[in-house]
Amino acid sequence: MFSKQLVRKGINGFQKLYLRKIGIRNATSISKLTGAENVENKNFENSTQMNNGITKISTLPNGMRVTTENTPGHFMAVGVYVDAGSRYETANTIGVSHILDRLAFKSTTTYTNEQIQNITESLGGNVMCASSRETIMYQSAIFTQDLTKVLALFADVIRNPLIKPEEVAEQKQTALYEIQEIWQKPEMILPELLHTVAYKDNTLGNPMLCPEDRLSIMTPQMIKDYILTWYRPEQMVIAAAGASHEEVLEQAWKYFGDMPKSPNFNAHQPISYSVTTPNYKQSKSSLYKTITTAATSLLKSKAPITPTSTTIQKAHYTGGIMMINQPLPHTHVYMAFEGLSIHDPDIYALAVLQILLGGGGSFSAGGPGKGMYTRLFTDVLNQYPWMESCMCFNHCYTDSGLFGIMASCRPEYNHAVMEVIAQQFDNVSSYGRKSVTQAEFMRAKNQLKSSLLMNLESRMVQLEDLGRQVQVLGYKVPAEVMCKKIDDVSLDDLVRVAKMVVRGQVHNEGNGTGKISVVTQGDLTGLQDVTKVAEKYGLGKSG
Repeated sequence: MFSKQLVRKGINGFQKLYLRKIGIRNATSISKLTGAENVENKNFENSTQMNNGITKISTLPNGMRVTTENTPGHFMAVGVYVDAGSRYETANTIGVSHILDRLAFKSTTTYTNEQIQNITESLGGNVMCASSRETIMYQSAIFTQDLTKVLALFADVIRNPLIKPEEVAEQKQTALYEIQEIWQKPEMILPELLHTVAYKDNTLGNPMLCPEDRLSIMTPQMIKDYILTWYRPEQMVIAAAGASHEEVLEQAWKYFGDMPKSPNFNAHQPISYSVTTPNYKQSKSSLYKTITTAATSLLKSKAPITPTSTTIQKAHYTGGIMMINQPLPHTHVYMAFEGLSIHDPDIYALAVLQILLGGGGSFSAGGPGKGMYTRLFTDVLNQYPWMESCMCFNHCYTDSGLFGIMASCRPEYNHAVMEVIAQQFDNVSSYGRKSVTQAEFMRAKNQLKSSLLMNLESRMVQLEDLGRQVQVLGYKVPAEVMCKKIDDVSLDDLVRVAKMVVRGQVHNEGNGTGKISVVTQGDLTGLQDVTKVAEKYGLGKSG
């Protein structure tokens, strides 16, 4: 769900980075490891397995991957991860992901809605579905004896949903309320709008929220067509933390093994399309429909959505500026640049830079472990009492990323907020009086490793980390390898990567423009011209 995703993604961009392949070795046929050749009607001869320490990965003949980490604990976590989401939506499917995750545990051809609810309650109620730009996740934390039950549930809701008209109508009303609520919270809507500006009219710029105008034309058949297009075994990963690999593999075969693979279907290939460019300098009342307007123009495309008609489209970073002028207690500013993809080896240095800049709110509690010694605390929040909040963010995707700083201040200080943010970017990307010191650099690296390891102590974080890594890379990078890579980052690496990002010199597959991306909301009276500020400090590419 959009709101959950924003909250979750705003914490630490590195915690979910999936890095280069290390230490993976081929293994023998999974049938020899599991004794599956003795199990009736289970043909694993074409399956493969890879082991990396405690991580095991198998691929079923239909292309579905199964991965486990059998770490000790009182309960296990299980999830199914589908290569789908808003970046893969097309002219006919804009907004479907948002509605689909809300319909996840409704009636199926096997059970009624009430029966599904009873099953989820019998599992403890800790069952959820969430959609993001690059995946749709079905996850649950359960007791070990409930493995079969939860995988049977996931298989049923994924493979056999009824998508009844009355259920769709109900979720459209809920989504409308959610959209209206999120528009009242700048910290939730502005990151979404930043993506629409940074990747205008393509892939990562597709709205995660279903546009309001799309709700009225959303039909059960649209959702069913989307499922038929993207919910395929080669697009899915089953992950389990705290479970026996052989047991999970057996149940995966039982409930998903007969799913047919599409021989001509290639992953991550949404159809190309064009959108009428909206006017980005507008009031809140008109901007409220910006995403809707873009989605409506998409409907002019009549291209059918079929696996064979899709064409490759990499995320193309465009950059841009969006200003929402409306009376608010604070002025909110998001300034960003194209970051690195999750496959880039420099992602470690960029993650350290995010931690080093850090930041938070002016009333944040805690000590150094909470980021009180980070750059944005010491040089911004502690120096400018009029600054309400200031924080660095880092969104990473399979072929691009967004790196930047958000800030909130009282409107009477609009004349200074852009300059303050730009100075921070300039300081960390050059050598000078205010450049990064060795002490704060080492502190950031230690804090990053600590955050990584402590978060992985959570069973659900371990599960999502495992499932998403295998989904994106096809393997799992151990935490100790990540820590070693963090240790290997030098101060020169940090400055080099910072310069590459904030000076608009990143070269991802989508051939981005290198321009700056800015979104502002509030009473913008007296706000500095961001273009002039960027030119003054050499941020991004001009022209």
